[in-house]
Amino acid sequence: MTRLPRLVVAAPASGSGKTTVATGLMVAFARAGLDVSPHKVGPDYIDPGYHALAVSGARDGAGRSPAGSPGRPGRNLDAFLCGSQLLAPLLLHGAAGADLAVIEGVMGLYDGAAGRGEEASTAQAAKVLRAPVVLVVDASSQSRSVAALVHGFVSWDPEVRIAGVILNKVGSARHEELLREAMEAVGIPVVGVLHRADPVRTPARHLGLVPVAERRREAVEAVAELADRVARGVDLQALLALAHSAPPLPQQPWSATGAVRSAAGRHPQEDPRAEEDGPARKNGAASGEAAEDWPAGVEGAPAGRPVVAVAGGAAFTFSYAEHTELLHAAGAQVVTFDPLHEERLPEGADALVIGGGFPEVYADELAANEPLAREVAAFRGPIAAECAGLLYLGRELDGRPMCGLLDLTATMTDRLTLGYREAVAVADNVLAAAGTRVRGHEFHRTATAPAAGDPPAWGVLGPPRRTEGFADERLHASYLHLHWAAHPELAGRLVARAAAHRAAR
Repeated sequence: MTRLPRLVVAAPASGSGKTTVATGLMVAFARAGLDVSPHKVGPDYIDPGYHALAVSGARDGAGRSPAGSPGRPGRNLDAFLCGSQLLAPLLLHGAAGADLAVIEGVMGLYDGAAGRGEEASTAQAAKVLRAPVVLVVDASSQSRSVAALVHGFVSWDPEVRIAGVILNKVGSARHEELLREAMEAVGIPVVGVLHRADPVRTPARHLGLVPVAERRREAVEAVAELADRVARGVDLQALLALAHSAPPLPQQPWSATGAVRSAAGRHPQEDPRAEEDGPARKNGAASGEAAEDWPAGVEGAPAGRPVVAVAGGAAFTFSYAEHTELLHAAGAQVVTFDPLHEERLPEGADALVIGGGFPEVYADELAANEPLAREVAAFRGPIAAECAGLLYLGRELDGRPMCGLLDLTATMTDRLTLGYREAVAVADNVLAAAGTRVRGHEFHRTATAPAAGDPPAWGVLGPPRRTEGFADERLHASYLHLHWAAHPELAGRLVARAAAHRAAR
C-alpha cells in the first residue's frame, strides 16, 4: 500500500481555467517547499511541458527557484491509450518520492472518449486513483446558478468525490459574496476564488498552446504569474489537507524494466489493457531492477548498448517520458539531437526515433539544415517516426524540401484531425509484429499524399476503416501517437533491431 497525497483538478467544461489553476498550484506548492509530481489526464503533450516547468523551472518574484525542484517531467495518465489498470502504477512511478501529486483533468469532468461512456474521462481517472477532485468553475455571468451547477456535478456520480470548488473569473467582492452564499446550500467548501483579470500570457496557435520549448523565457514568466495569482486566491492548506485525505493505493509502481520483461513473453495480438491488476511483474512493476538488465533468453537481447537517437528541440516536442525509460530498459543508450540546429546525427547512432511536434512551423529551418536531412536520408538503421516525424521523412512539407526518405508530400489543411483510434499492424515491421493491436491518438492539421504506403503502418479499425502510414522491416512512420507503456514490446523490438544493425556494421 502506497500513501501518496494527491488532487485532481477538474472543471465542468474546457475553458473553465483548470490549466491555469493546476499549473499555478504546482508552482505554489513547489515554492512552499514540496516536491510536486505533475500529471495530466489524456493524451495532451503540451500541458505537461508547462507542468514540468512549473515544478522545476519557474521562479518566484525574487528570482529564486522553487524549493523541491527535482526536474520531474510532466506525465500523462490516459485510460484509453494505456488501460485503466495502468493509471495507478504510472502515477506511483512518476510520483515516486514526491510529497504531492497534482493531476490536471481533461475537457469536462465527465467527458471521455466519444461514444465510450466514462472511458478516458477525468471522472474515471479520479475513481481509479481514489483521488479527491477540486472543481474549477467559471463563475462569470452567474451567481446562485453556480450552486445548481456544482450540485449536478456532485450528484451525477457519487463515486466521484468532489471535495472542493475553486470559483474562477469572479467579477467583484459583491459577486464573490453571492457565490459563496449560494454554495453554502451544496455543502462543498469553496477553497479558492480567482477574480477576473487579464489572461496570463500563454499564446496559442492551430494545435493549442505554444510549447514551452519554443518560448522558455515567456513560459517561465507565465507560470510564475499563475503561481502568484493562485497563491493569493486559493487556500493552499485546505487543498493540502484534501490531498492528504486520499487513501493509500494498493498497486505497485510501474517499472520500465518490469514492463519490458513482461512484454517479452506476450503474444503480439494480446492486448495488454485486458490484463487485470495482478502481481508486480504482470503490471510492469518490478521495482529495483537495473535498467541494463535484459530478461534471460529473450530473442534479440542486445549485446552491448545500441545507441538510439531521439529527435528533440522546438520542432519535435511531443513525447511521453516513459518512451525513453522503456528504451533504456530494453538495453539502449538514448541520446537526443535537435534537427533545427545540429548538422550531424549523434555519433554511433543505431536507430532513430522522431516523434511529434510542429515541423510545419519550422519548415524553413528544417529545410535549410540540408546536411542533417542528407544524413537522415542515408541512414540505414531502424527508424520509428510519429506525426511530425512522418512529415520530416517525406519529400516536402508545404513546398519545402524535407529528408526525402519517404516518397510523400505533406501540406497544411484547414481541417483538424483529432481523436482516439484503434488499429492493427498490417504486416511485420520494425516497430510492431503483424497483428499487433494498439490504441492511439491523432492530432494534426496536415495531410500526406499518398496517405499510406504498401505495406501501410496500420489498418485503422474505423469507422471508417482505412490504412495509414508507412512501414517495412527498417522503418515505421505514422500519424498515430502511441503510449509505449501500453505496448512495451515496441521498445524492445526497436532496440533489438538497433542491436542487430550495430552488430552488422
